[in-house]
Amino acid sequence: MASLLEYKGLRAGYPCGYCGSAAGKASCGMWAHSLTVQDYQDLIDRGWRRSGKYVYKPVMNQTCCPQYTIRCQPLEFQPSKSHKKVLKKMLRFLAKGDISKGNSKDEPMEPITEDAVAGDFALINKLDIQCDLKALTDDLQASLQNEEKRKGRSCKKEDSKELIHPQDIEEKLGSGEPSHSVKLPAGPKPGKGADLSKPPCRKAKEIRKERKRLKLMQQNPAGAPEPPSLFPPKTNKANQPKSLEDFIFESLPADAPHKLEVRLVPVSFEDPEFKSSFNQSFSLYVKYQMAIHQDPPDECGKTEFTRFLCNSPLEAGSLPDGPDCGYGSFHQQYWLDGKIIAVGVIDILPYCVSSVYLYYDPDYSFLSLGVYSALREIAFTRQLHQKSAPLSYYYMGFYIHSCPKMRYKGGYRPSDLLCPETYVWVPIEQCLPSLENSKYCRLNQDPEAVDEGRSKEPDRLRVFHKKAVLPYGVYKKQRKDAGEEATVLQYASLVGQQCSERMLLFRN
Repeated sequence: MASLLEYKGLRAGYPCGYCGSAAGKASCGMWAHSLTVQDYQDLIDRGWRRSGKYVYKPVMNQTCCPQYTIRCQPLEFQPSKSHKKVLKKMLRFLAKGDISKGNSKDEPMEPITEDAVAGDFALINKLDIQCDLKALTDDLQASLQNEEKRKGRSCKKEDSKELIHPQDIEEKLGSGEPSHSVKLPAGPKPGKGADLSKPPCRKAKEIRKERKRLKLMQQNPAGAPEPPSLFPPKTNKANQPKSLEDFIFESLPADAPHKLEVRLVPVSFEDPEFKSSFNQSFSLYVKYQMAIHQDPPDECGKTEFTRFLCNSPLEAGSLPDGPDCGYGSFHQQYWLDGKIIAVGVIDILPYCVSSVYLYYDPDYSFLSLGVYSALREIAFTRQLHQKSAPLSYYYMGFYIHSCPKMRYKGGYRPSDLLCPETYVWVPIEQCLPSLENSKYCRLNQDPEAVDEGRSKEPDRLRVFHKKAVLPYGVYKKQRKDAGEEATVLQYASLVGQQCSERMLLFRN
């Protein structure tokens, strides 16, 4: 199924929750009827982000608080001193029931629609009603089938690239035909999995090798060169800093008063686990929104919860060389002693885990669940990387340097910011001096660099119009509307050439 989007254009002059400006925010948005995971991966690599089915991109040189896409590199990540404190605090609570009486202030969490529509639920609710064209999917499938039949067998490979069929993801991920299994793996559970905080058990063969090496060393006279060892000594893990996994999966005593389990649940009302936990998850969301963000009850109802955190445009699917859980949108549920205390909403994409939102029980704020869940998601990304090598980044949404309380995301190192002009990743350390001088910066320091993925041939952009798929070059000859052309060219410049040729732009 191809991605299908309605471009809604520029929205400027709405309130900002970061700096308090009454009319300082500006962003471009589009409604996603469907979105392949590869297309969304490419869109977030051009500064886009989703809230429910609404996909938006801040106008960086206009908006009052520029929002730079930030990604962490989990494979090189080492928890900081403050991160370790949070991990140890959780371990003490689980193992002994210890409730920290120190500073339990958590990282600030963005309001659910802050970046997208500044809490204007009415706008997205209206778009949801206007754009929920159920007949559109059937029309699109029929149109695509007809298009396939018209084109000869020799063209099918090229068509598959445009439509983001599995062959295109195969080219990027080195995988084969997709399977449809989205069976979730059972991850290690605290207290039951392998004890990652201790060295692995040594086999008898390894011990014999070590003895032989020591014997050879003793036979050499003092000062004589030691023969090259066939069995180089292993690094003593006791001298190495504990890894993130060492903290997370440390064994608990048999009589531990608490048990924490993290479950990965696909966001689908067809999934029995998602359905059975929906009401409990929704109640937690309401409690969180009202306590943490002071939302009135009418702004955190079941409809809003479903539209923003359960309805996803991402097309779920699997690949043989992809993660066992597949790709798409998920809820990572934190179950403590049989009840949900936090839910991390994430998207699993070809090259990253993208954090969407977190809500948690305010009664457990002393556990710093915002920090803890981010660290768990980094560890989860590393786990997925073991099965799917290209999946090696953790996207944390937007970094807002002009708002001091929102700089905490820069503390997960190493991390990169996305240049808003050339769309290349720049280490955050190189960006900070420039951001101290100006809230909007071209982060790429190469003055000759350009946006390599920019729209170069807008006539190749694909349009879905009157149940037919056609190139924009053909469509515009039929319409001859200068005003519409400006809108389409703006869309093409924002999504880039590659996405414009694969995704379908809905026109009516």
